[in-house]
Amino acid sequence: MKKIGFLSFGHWTPSPQSQTHSASDTLLQSIDLAVAAEELGADGAYFRVHHFARQLASPFPLLAAIGARTKRIEIGTAVIDMRYENPLYMAEDAGSADLIAGGRLQLGISRGSPEQVIDGWRHFGYQPAEGQSDADMARRHTEVFLDVLRGEGFARPNPRPMFPNPPGLLRLEPHSEGLRERIWWGASSDATAVWAAKAGMNLQSSTLKTDESGEPFHIQQAKQIRLFRQAWKEAGHTREPRVSVSRSIFALVDDRDRAYFGQGNQGDDSIGYIDDNTRAIFGRSYAAEPDKLIEELKRDEAIAEADTLLLTVPNQLGVDYNAHVIEAILKHVAPGLGWR
Repeated sequence: MKKIGFLSFGHWTPSPQSQTHSASDTLLQSIDLAVAAEELGADGAYFRVHHFARQLASPFPLLAAIGARTKRIEIGTAVIDMRYENPLYMAEDAGSADLIAGGRLQLGISRGSPEQVIDGWRHFGYQPAEGQSDADMARRHTEVFLDVLRGEGFARPNPRPMFPNPPGLLRLEPHSEGLRERIWWGASSDATAVWAAKAGMNLQSSTLKTDESGEPFHIQQAKQIRLFRQAWKEAGHTREPRVSVSRSIFALVDDRDRAYFGQGNQGDDSIGYIDDNTRAIFGRSYAAEPDKLIEELKRDEAIAEADTLLLTVPNQLGVDYNAHVIEAILKHVAPGLGWR
């Protein structure tokens, strides 16, 4: 395991049990948690994007703010729903945030997940082309996004511009060199993992996956990663791809940990449907004393296959407790998995 970061969904609720009562609370605490995670030695701060929900959305202001407050930690998403995105405007936003962060963005994108509303992307002004699905539309937006991130000119300049232009066709600005190689695809199925490899994107595999074999979650996910790496090799890409997996992992090191996570049943995968036709398998959570946790995680084949582990954090419990959760893993568990 080369890198360990955290992944926050950015929930907020007016409930008195929550420490994030508003969008402002969640955004400001997300920045503070990223700063704390960097100080603890974590490698990444990642955020989920959901629309029409009391969770994080519009990620680029947050990523830019974190980039301005930190120096080393990777800053990313897992994932941005490309059905909602104008790929050209997104490339400008991403380039700006990446330049502010000094080239540390790691952007996870995907078709997205089940939504709070019906066809929410239609409210954003997008609809699939005739004969295509919303997933097709997401992939089309992605292909445009990847193309413009290359930084090549494509737009014919005005012969009488307001400001002088460089020679030739114009590209989007600001352009951040190298960002194209730091785009990840969040794949649920084996087929989309292979598609991501062919397109030259890194792979993010979450805590759920399309159930394609009936095997345990971590075994199916490990097979997906191996298929991705084989497709990458066959596509002839010259750089080494990266792969992340997400897990809910809690080291029980004090009474708070045992009160929050020591009583539940974290030992089994679960099955559900993410839409009318797609059966999905959801990976188990892990909560145990550090020595036991290390042994359990060593048996997780997908963690062994990946180079990056993202710890899903309970952001509503506040910055201090989540920093404690991250520190407990980094200090008591990660070295036993070969981290650093």
